[in-house]
Amino acid sequence: MTQVKLESDDVCMTTFPTLDPELAPALTMLPQLDFADLPAARAMLDTLGRPVLADLSFDGVTLRELSAPGWDGDPEVTIRFVTPDNVDGPIPVLVWFHGGGFAIGTAESSDPFCVEVARELGFAVANVEYRLAPETPDPGPVNDCYAALLYVYTNAEELGIDPNRIAVGGQSAGGGLAAGTALKARDEGVVPVVFQYLEIPALDDRLATVSMTNFVDTPMWNRPNAIVSWQYYLGESYSGSEDPDVSIYAAPSRATDLTGLPPAYVATMELDPLRDEGIEYALRLLHAGVSVELHSFPGTFHGSGLIGAAEISKRAAAEALTVLGRRLHSPSRVS
Repeated sequence: MTQVKLESDDVCMTTFPTLDPELAPALTMLPQLDFADLPAARAMLDTLGRPVLADLSFDGVTLRELSAPGWDGDPEVTIRFVTPDNVDGPIPVLVWFHGGGFAIGTAESSDPFCVEVARELGFAVANVEYRLAPETPDPGPVNDCYAALLYVYTNAEELGIDPNRIAVGGQSAGGGLAAGTALKARDEGVVPVVFQYLEIPALDDRLATVSMTNFVDTPMWNRPNAIVSWQYYLGESYSGSEDPDVSIYAAPSRATDLTGLPPAYVATMELDPLRDEGIEYALRLLHAGVSVELHSFPGTFHGSGLIGAAEISKRAAAEALTVLGRRLHSPSRVS
């Protein structure tokens, strides 16, 4: 058993005995994200992603910026729409929501993933610039996500996409937004979403799972950050885990009825506070008759995919493309 110790200014010496040995050397180089200092957290994420974006090639794909009408009178929503070159339509589309604890990050930060999906799978990707909390608390962000989904569906012919092969997906907070958007799409009954890709999703504001309770100082994401993140997202009126007014679209784990949702892929990381809520949501989907593929990657932590050279990161990235390709390349019959 490999033991790895992580030391920071804020925490004592902490041991993660199951950490993947390939990920261990990177711990000292990863930023210690403090969500309580939001300007610093936003600047840190921007600095972390800038070198990757600077080197990103758009060869083989085309990027356009689209504007979708806001939902229920909200402002327009910007979509970074990536399409593969030299591919005949109509093609599948993945409507994608970036991560960042509902309060940091940009759609542009997901460009590397979106370009890879478009280039390797021949899909379109609608990468959504939803408004961030705390400036725009719930329901603003999920309304933006649904507005983008609705725009893609209603303009499918013009955009060259197949309205019967629309998926939603996201990472971390974006995974939670994808799950919430899938619920809203089911309830609105307009857009036939055929798949939801939920990568390390943030789903439950109640913060009561074993992983969320125990992981108070894990790399990149931890319980203290999660507490602040949900407070930002749910707004000043939020009264905590017993608040009866929290929407299921904001915190999908609160939904009591998961029937009628599209098939799902759920990925969790072993040393991630979000691990158990992802696993529990996947199980509840299964109990509701929804087809689910669940993968909990061993020895990993929230955001460990940034260490792309590690074999476990390569495996997770390859699986993402495999799952999306398998689910969306064959036209689905939607009633």
